Amino acid sequence: MGQDDLRSVLSKLPSNEGVGDLIVGTSTSDDAAVLRINGDQAIVQTVDFFTPIVDDPFLFGSIAAANSVSDVYAMGATPILGLAIAAFPTGKLPLEVLHLILHGGVEKAAEAGFPVAGGHTIIDDIPKYGLAVTGTVSIEKLVRNSTARDGDLLYLTKPIGNGILISAYRAAGARRFFRREPPVLDEAIDWMTRLNRGAAEAMVAIGVSAATDVTGYGLVGHLLEMCEGSGVGAEIRASAVPVLAGAREHLRRGFRPSGTRRNVDTFRRRVHLSASEEELTLMCDAQTSGGLLIAVSPDRAPALEARMREGGVFYATIGMMSGPSGTVSLIA
Repeated sequence: MGQDDLRSVLSKLPSNEGVGDLIVGTSTSDDAAVLRINGDQAIVQTVDFFTPIVDDPFLFGSIAAANSVSDVYAMGATPILGLAIAAFPTGKLPLEVLHLILHGGVEKAAEAGFPVAGGHTIIDDIPKYGLAVTGTVSIEKLVRNSTARDGDLLYLTKPIGNGILISAYRAAGARRFFRREPPVLDEAIDWMTRLNRGAAEAMVAIGVSAATDVTGYGLVGHLLEMCEGSGVGAEIRASAVPVLAGAREHLRRGFRPSGTRRNVDTFRRRVHLSASEEELTLMCDAQTSGGLLIAVSPDRAPALEARMREGGVFYATIGMMSGPSGTVSLIA
């Protein structure tokens, strides 16, 4: 099922956004649901899980937890509670592996400042793990993906390319002969396990226009969601987008995850391409636990940069909101 097919299914479901105390539902493909609970206070809820992307079960749990809580950070909220979701082949793998996965998630949640207080586990042929995360936010400080404005500058807080590197790493493990050394995932793992907390705190402090996190739809796909919801277009300078070391090399060697290929096929018609096909594929690379994509007015951009520098947060200015509504222009 492609992204457009999935959206078609979701669009047929009844929408309750704006009814009662539900502030954010499914209408703008935002990162989490938001429900007012008292005056200016709201809860933010999200859920995410996936199959292992690294061999180390503890690291897998840590990455999955960082990925899950990222949606809460993208809304400008503070996580307060997590529930684990796990599927595990008890007849194929020792339970110690499940323990390590869960432990990795609990440790990463503790780093983010919230407990994993329970959850649900089923027996399945393929391991899967993630978290349902609840956060709180002042509605006045809520950050959405649908409120960007023409002329806003775009910031990205992690390099892209981990989908391509993971694909190449898996291929190396599956093949008896690998012509070159498989990619070293240390840098990618370092970024995937980093929380987006510092970037979120900076954007809330200065008041940005909009934000989202970059995950399965890639940079282009999540930016298109921002464009569609906001009724504006965007322009990305491919040369300004930070890319993990080795990602371009392995892309040229033919390593493209299935999710990345689907993204390219789905989003190509809405991209005005002045860069190469290689750059388009990179910008569509399906990410795990990617960075925040932030839209901010030019007059507040210096303050955002200062806050992120003070907090030791990596960032790159990659373009601006500009152009025909619901489209992205990708230039070299």
